[in-house]
Amino acid sequence: MDKDKIDKKDHILDVAERVFSDLGFDGASTRMISGEAGVNMAMLNYYFGSKEGLFLAVFERKISSFQTLLQNIGNDDTMTSWDKLSLCIDKYVERIIVNNCFQKLINREMSMSKRSELSDKITGILMINVMEIQKILDEGIKNGSFFPDADVQLVVASIFGTKNYIINTPNISSLILGHDIRDEIFLEEKLKPRIKAYMKRLLKAYLMNDNDYTK
Repeated sequence: MDKDKIDKKDHILDVAERVFSDLGFDGASTRMISGEAGVNMAMLNYYFGSKEGLFLAVFERKISSFQTLLQNIGNDDTMTSWDKLSLCIDKYVERIIVNNCFQKLINREMSMSKRSELSDKITGILMINVMEIQKILDEGIKNGSFFPDADVQLVVASIFGTKNYIINTPNISSLILGHDIRDEIFLEEKLKPRIKAYMKRLLKAYLMNDNDYTK
């Protein structure tokens, strides 16, 4: 695909991400998105086929880029299992502790109680990166870096669940943390390093027989 087509496709996805995050899947329409993107319906349908195809493409674009990053970390033989997990935590927190359209979109769609073929597809896309984290944990257990009885599934839930509670319940978490978590400066300068340090100390204490919690 030539550069002009790639740029046009990315532009449509940028607009779609914003519209879907504001209105949700049901509230948005391809006609609305095509209008805001300044393209005709024929072009949008050519690239994505349908509203569902466009919606899934928004998720896949974001998730696939992070998957490549996690895979590169997991395949780096020069790093210990703990160093890999520590770096994954850094990269994860940097990407998700933000008030951007994609995080708003995830929060909106994953909080829906209904289950459908579309929600199953979204879950499958999001699980790709969950499995990359799990591979690193399994590796650490196998090579003896982590305790053999470590509960991998609950470690994964702790990593993702901490973020979900803080970001998805802003009124409560703002009271707990003593600051409005919708404050971008607070997120960047205070909350991100705080979550990184907390998660690393918590998981290192649980996974490893090692008293050095500074890394």
